[in-house]
Amino acid sequence: MRRKFISGILGILVALLLGAVVMLLQGYDPLATYAALFNYSLGGIYPLTTTLRNSVPLILTGLSASIAFASGPVNLGQPGQFLIGALFATVGGMYIHLPAVLEIPLLILLALIGGALWSGIAALLRRWFSMDEFITTLMLNMIADFFTYWAISYPFFDKTAYSPMTPQIDPAGWLPEFGNFNTNVIVMVLVLVVMWFIFSRFTAGYEWRITGQNSIFARLGGCKIDKNYMTVMLITGALAGLAGGLIVMAGPHRFIKGLGANYAWDGVMVAMVANNDLFGTLLYGLFFSSLQSGALGMELITAVPSEFIEVLQSVIVLVIVAGRGLLDIALDKSLIKRKARERTA
Repeated sequence: MRRKFISGILGILVALLLGAVVMLLQGYDPLATYAALFNYSLGGIYPLTTTLRNSVPLILTGLSASIAFASGPVNLGQPGQFLIGALFATVGGMYIHLPAVLEIPLLILLALIGGALWSGIAALLRRWFSMDEFITTLMLNMIADFFTYWAISYPFFDKTAYSPMTPQIDPAGWLPEFGNFNTNVIVMVLVLVVMWFIFSRFTAGYEWRITGQNSIFARLGGCKIDKNYMTVMLITGALAGLAGGLIVMAGPHRFIKGLGANYAWDGVMVAMVANNDLFGTLLYGLFFSSLQSGALGMELITAVPSEFIEVLQSVIVLVIVAGRGLLDIALDKSLIKRKARERTA
C-alpha cells in the first residue's frame, strides 16, 4: 500500500513537472496555469461540487474495470454497458411514474440490469463458444453505440428536439440536489463501500482475487471458476450501467447524443493507474475529475488550450504505470542492501 502511494505521488509530480516544461517551451506560465486549473476545480463550493459530480462516472466505470481486471476477466465493455444502463434508466423514467421514493431506486435498478445484461452477453459467449471477452466486449461497445443512437433517433425520439435525444424522464426520477451538491455522489460512495466489503471481506471476493492472481491455484483450491467468472462479469457490467443511469438521473434527465463521452474509457484509465485498487480508484477518479473540471477555467484565464489536460492525463498514466515497476525494483534493492548491512554489523 505504501509503495502504491509513493508511486502515485511521484508519478503525478513528475507528470506535472513535464507538463510545466512543455508549457514553458510554448511560452505559458506553468504556475499560473496550474493555479487556475485547481482553483476552477477545487477552489470553492461550486467548483468542488462540480468536480465531485463529474467524478461519479469515472469512479464507477473505474471500479468496474478494477474489479474485473483484479478478478481475471478482461472486461473492456464499460462504454457499451454505460450506454445500455443509461438507456434502460431513461426508458424506465419515461414510462414509469411512481413517487420519488420508489422511482429513484427503480431507475437505479434498471440501470444495473441494463449494464449487467450487456456484459452478460459477452460472458455467455465465453461460456458457450469460448470467445475471448477481450474481443467480445470491445465489439459490443460498437453495437451499443449504434443501438442507442438508433433508439434515441426513432422509437424514443423527442419530436420537439432538433437533434437525437429522448424526452425527459419523470421528475420523480431526478436525483435530489442540495444547493450545487448532487446526491449521485452519495450513491457512488455507498456502492464503493459495498463493493470494497465484498471484495475484501467476503469469501466471494477472496475467490475473485485469488482467481485473478492464479486461476490454476484457485481451481485446485476449490474455487468455482466458471461461476465466479459469470458473477464478476455481471457485477462489473452492472457498475458501468449504473454510471450511465446516474448521469441521466443527475442531469440532463434524458438520453442525448454523445451522453457517454469518454467517461468509460477514462474510467478504465483510472483503474490502470490505481493498479486495480478500489480506494485507489476513488482517489485517482477524483484527481482526474479535478483536472477535467478545471480545464475550461484554465483555458479562459491563461489561454492554455483545454486539450493540454488530455496530454497531461496521458503523461500521468504513462509515468505512474511505467514507474511502478522501476520503483519496486529500486525499493527491493534498497531493502536487500539494508538487510545485508544489518547482517554485516
